[in-house]
Amino acid sequence: MTDLVDSLGPGLLRVVAPGDGAQVNDVVLVEPGEAAGRPGELVLGVGVTGPASAVALLEEADAAGAGGVVLKAPAAEAPEVAAAAARLRPAVVELRPGTSWAHVVWLVRGAIDRASAPSPAPGVQGVHNDLFSLADAAAEIAAAPVTVEDAQSRVLAYAGPQDATDPARVSTIVGRRVPPQVIAHLRACGVFRRLARSSEPFLVPAGPDAMLPRLVVPVRAGGEWLGSIWVVARTPIPPDRVRRLADLASVVALHLLRLRAEAGVARRLSAGQLRAALRDGTPAAGSDAPVPVPPPWRVVALGTRDETGDVRRRLDLWDAINHRFGWHQPLVADLDGALFAVLTEPPPSPRHTAAEAGSLPWLRQVLAEVRSHDRGLYAAAGGPARSAAELPRSQAEAAELSTLIASGVLDPGPADGTVLIEDAWDAVVVERARKAARIGSGLLGGPLPRLREHDETHGTSFLPTLAAWLDHFGDPKGTAQALRVHPNTLRYRLRRMAEVVPVDLSSPQVRLALRIQLSALQARSGGTDLV
Repeated sequence: MTDLVDSLGPGLLRVVAPGDGAQVNDVVLVEPGEAAGRPGELVLGVGVTGPASAVALLEEADAAGAGGVVLKAPAAEAPEVAAAAARLRPAVVELRPGTSWAHVVWLVRGAIDRASAPSPAPGVQGVHNDLFSLADAAAEIAAAPVTVEDAQSRVLAYAGPQDATDPARVSTIVGRRVPPQVIAHLRACGVFRRLARSSEPFLVPAGPDAMLPRLVVPVRAGGEWLGSIWVVARTPIPPDRVRRLADLASVVALHLLRLRAEAGVARRLSAGQLRAALRDGTPAAGSDAPVPVPPPWRVVALGTRDETGDVRRRLDLWDAINHRFGWHQPLVADLDGALFAVLTEPPPSPRHTAAEAGSLPWLRQVLAEVRSHDRGLYAAAGGPARSAAELPRSQAEAAELSTLIASGVLDPGPADGTVLIEDAWDAVVVERARKAARIGSGLLGGPLPRLREHDETHGTSFLPTLAAWLDHFGDPKGTAQALRVHPNTLRYRLRRMAEVVPVDLSSPQVRLALRIQLSALQARSGGTDLV
């Protein structure tokens, strides 16, 4: 239920109570007095006028085994409804105000049909065809060239006479995206702020690359900005035609919702298969292979330094990047709060050839370009997986590297922002040892607890002295320079340490154990200093 609602977006539906998580395989309109659905059905509460009738519908749906009930606000948030939802099995979903039940049926039906037949993508193709038809209609209304774009300025459809266009429109259509210099002009004019806040059409002045003025018609649904219709306005568009374009925008909004829903369901199906493969290296139920491309693979953690905790937002960001650079069926899934991609690793070639989309060389090229705009993006790649059984190991390595990057222990570097396990294996080994040493409430034993107590009680610096001595292999000069003390001061500290607690620094095993414990103490204190 949550996946279905998420695929349609917050502008249309919102989960009020998740219920028992039953699967939804159909949608039905229910009038008062009718049977409230069957197992697996999503019941639309048409005609529900208040909390009492909403509770009655919920109880009937529960008795029938329905998966969920959709109610219009404000009935969905009434205290009586919340109390009933807490004791009954069906999920409760709120329909945003101003949305018709017929539109909900159409959108949910499309998403469910897409989920039940994921192999081809005729639904998505059909929506794209419809968008081109709508672009034709808009171009006919305005008697001017038109593009239909989503909220990320990606071109979804276009139409109209090309002799009335400009270079900016040509670049937009060819590149399927608004050129950066035009984006900068639109931001300076406050276009995106207006699109995000208002439904009213407005005029954008001429801009760079001989860009002609544009009439922009926002496309919204339930208060959410989904995209826009752009009309090349070489001459002013008459007010009556502007009104007709605004009416057409409401139809475009439904198609954009359906496009997002079907793409979201397809993405979730692929993500479910990937999660199963990454967890235990086996195909998900109903699939023949864990990954639809041949090995060897690499599991890569896709991250950003400014993590917001919103996995869906990060997934949308990386989806946009993948599609922009040609990976149209990205193998990306969220797992345990992080994003992972399964990439192919082609054999090294002596000739310089273009990297295939979805490969590790391709990702490095992509990051090298996009990091010029967002330095926080990075990728952490686990080791090669030559079979499905090795995918969980590669995923675990990628996750470890990503954690080290996010914590600042590893630097992804100024170039392509990619860290491979082969290049940072030592940091992973040390971190694993640190974690093992941090298990429990304290250190296992040895001299460190007494040395730390002495430092805290008497203001000495035994722990940083011991750490520097170990790091410099017992070299008095190098250790003294690292501590910024005189070598005689160092010798005095070492003698005093031996008086507080005996330390056998001649044993390689003791030295290794001490350094791991010191590293664990550093990590526990959240820094690199032991003072």
